[in-house]
Amino acid sequence: MPHNDEYGYGQAVNLDQWEGDYASAPAGIDPERPAAPAGPQEITYSALAQFRNCRRAFELRNIQQLVPVQKEESHAFGTLIHGALELWHRDRELESVLAWIDAQFPNRIADADQKRNWHFARAMMCGYAMCYPQEDFDIVALEQQFSGPIVNPDTGAASRSFALAGKVDAIVRTRETGEYFVLEHKTASVIDGNYLDKLWMDFQITIYAHYVEQTMGIPIAGILYNILVKTKIKQAEGETEEEFEIRRADLLAKSKTGKTTAKRQLPEPYPEFAGRLAEKYREPHMFHRETLYLSRDRFNILRAELWELTKSLLEARRRGMYYQNTSQCFAWNRPCAYLPLCKGGANPVLIENLYQKAEPNQELCANSLF
Repeated sequence: MPHNDEYGYGQAVNLDQWEGDYASAPAGIDPERPAAPAGPQEITYSALAQFRNCRRAFELRNIQQLVPVQKEESHAFGTLIHGALELWHRDRELESVLAWIDAQFPNRIADADQKRNWHFARAMMCGYAMCYPQEDFDIVALEQQFSGPIVNPDTGAASRSFALAGKVDAIVRTRETGEYFVLEHKTASVIDGNYLDKLWMDFQITIYAHYVEQTMGIPIAGILYNILVKTKIKQAEGETEEEFEIRRADLLAKSKTGKTTAKRQLPEPYPEFAGRLAEKYREPHMFHRETLYLSRDRFNILRAELWELTKSLLEARRRGMYYQNTSQCFAWNRPCAYLPLCKGGANPVLIENLYQKAEPNQELCANSLF
C-alpha cells in the first residue's frame, strides 16, 4: 500500500516494492541508513512483542544491544528450571540433574541468595521426578530451533527483510493418540483459574507451533503446558539481638511477675528449611499439565499480526523513530528494565553501571539457558 507525505517521505512510497532494498529507495528517503542485509534478518516473536509494547525498549535492547547487569530473580530462576527440565527429559537421570543444579550455584555456601535458590531448585526437581516417574508421551525433539519466512497474508510473498526464528522447549508425541504437541515449560507463583484462562493468549508459543509445523512437517495438534509452582515458603530469618531485646522488654512490661522465659528466635537451619521444601513438593498440586488444542484460524490471525508488526518495524527503522510507551513502564507491577535510561536521558554513566552489551536473540544461542 502506498504511503504518502504524512510519513515525511515527500512522495508516495510503496513499501512493499522496496522492502529491505535500500539501494533502490525512492528519492526523499534519508540516504544515511545502514546497508541492507544480504538476506532476511532473523527476529524472534519476543523481540517483535517488545517492539509492539514499547519501541524505546526494543531499540535499547535490539539495536543498542543493552541488557541489565542485574537479572530479575524470577526470570533467572525460571531459566534455570528450564535447563534442568531439558536434562531431565533428555536422560531421566535425577542425580545428573541435581549435579547440574549444584554447578549453577558455586558460591552457595557463602551466598545466602544462591543457597536459597539452590534449595528451591533441588526440591522442585526432586518433586517433579516423583510426580512424573513415567510419561504418556515420547520426546521427539528438545530445545528445537526453527526459522521460517514471515509471509504477507494478502499476497503470500515472503518478507525480504525479516524471518521469524525461535526455539521451543520440546516436541512430544502422545502414546495414546499419536498426536504431536509442543511441550512448553512454565514456572508460576500460583496456578488458578485466571492463570489457566490466560494461556490461550500465549501468542508466542502458538505462532511458534505453527512454524514448527511448517518447517519440520510435523502436524502440531496443540500445546502441552508443563507448569511448576515456585512455593512461597520462606526460610525463617530469626531476629537480631536488638529485636529480641525490644520484644523481651515488651513481654517483661506485660508480665505480672516481672519475668519472662522468652528466648531469641534464631534463623531456621538449612536442613529444616530443605525438609519443609521437600515436603511441600510432594504435594501434587505443585505441578500441573494443561492441554490447549490449536485452531488453524488462530494461526492465520497471528501470521497477519506478524506481518503488520514487521511493516511497522521497517517504518520505525527507516525513520529512526522508537517512541516510548509510558503505559508499559510499570507493566506486571514492576519497573521496566530500561526505565533508568528513559528517566535519565540515556546517561552514559547509567549505561556503564547498570547495563552490558549482549547480542539480540540470546534465546537462540547454544547453551544460552546455562
